[in-house]
Amino acid sequence: MDELVARLRAAGCVFAEDEARIITEAADGDAARLEELVAARVGGLPLEHLVGWAELDGRRWRVAPGVFVPRQRSELLVREATVRAAGDGTAVGTVLLVDLCCGCGALGGAVAARLLATGRDVEIHAADVDPAAVACAHDNLKTLADDAAAARAGVLTAHTLVGDLADPLEAEVWGRVDVLVANAPYVPTAAISLMPPEAREHEPHAALDGGGDGLAILRRVIDLAPKLLRRGGHLLVETGDGQVSAAVGHMTAAGLRATVLSDDELGATALAATLPE
Repeated sequence: MDELVARLRAAGCVFAEDEARIITEAADGDAARLEELVAARVGGLPLEHLVGWAELDGRRWRVAPGVFVPRQRSELLVREATVRAAGDGTAVGTVLLVDLCCGCGALGGAVAARLLATGRDVEIHAADVDPAAVACAHDNLKTLADDAAAARAGVLTAHTLVGDLADPLEAEVWGRVDVLVANAPYVPTAAISLMPPEAREHEPHAALDGGGDGLAILRRVIDLAPKLLRRGGHLLVETGDGQVSAAVGHMTAAGLRATVLSDDELGATALAATLPE
C-alpha cells in the first residue's frame, strides 16, 4: 500500500491515501487490474471515472466516463435544499423537486435521499443535455427508489429527461415546484484552461463552461425559476465568490428574494432564492 500511495502522490494526487484505498477496493484482489487502474490514474484519468462512482453526502452515485463528476462542495446545496423542502417539519404530501443540469443525478438524488429518510414522499424531475449523464441519473435514482422501498422510507417517483434546462419538463410541473436545484456550469470560458487536467480534459465542456462571466446558463435558470416554482418555492444554485453580486442582482430583478450561503470547510458558495407568497 505504501508504494501505491507514493506513486499516486508523485503524480499529484492530493488525497493519495484515500485514492489508494478506493483503487485497491475496485481491483478486488486482481493484481493486473490494480496496476491498470493505478497506471490510468497516474496518467490523469479521474478517479471517479475509473472506479465508476463518486460519493456525495455519504452515498455512492454511478458516474460513467465523460460524465461530470459531482463535487463535495455541493453538499452545501444538498443541506440547504433539504431544509427548505422540509419546512417546519409539519408539512405533509409529496415534495416536487426539479434538478436541472442534473449530471449523474447526485445533487437532486441526495436531497431526495434526505427527505425520503424522514418519511417524505418525493417526485423528482432531473434533466440534462447530456444523454450519458441522464442514463447515469436514471440508474442512480432507480437504485435510490429501490433502497427507499426496502427501508420502508418515503416513496420516490423519478423522471429523467434529456433536453436543454427545463425544455423537457411536462406542462403540469410548471408553477408547482417546491424546490429547484441546479448545479449549472459557472466557470468563465477563459478560466477553463486553468482547471485541473482531469476536469478540462475528461469532463464535458458543456458542464463546465458558463460563458464569458460564468453566469450565462445561471441567468437562464434564474429566469425560469418564477415560472417553475410555486409561491413560496425555492431555487438553490452554486456559484463562485466573485459572481455573487451579479447573480443576486439578477435574482432580485426576476422577483426572487435571495440569500447568500457559504461553507468555508467545503469551500462552497451558493445562493438560495424564494418566490414570494
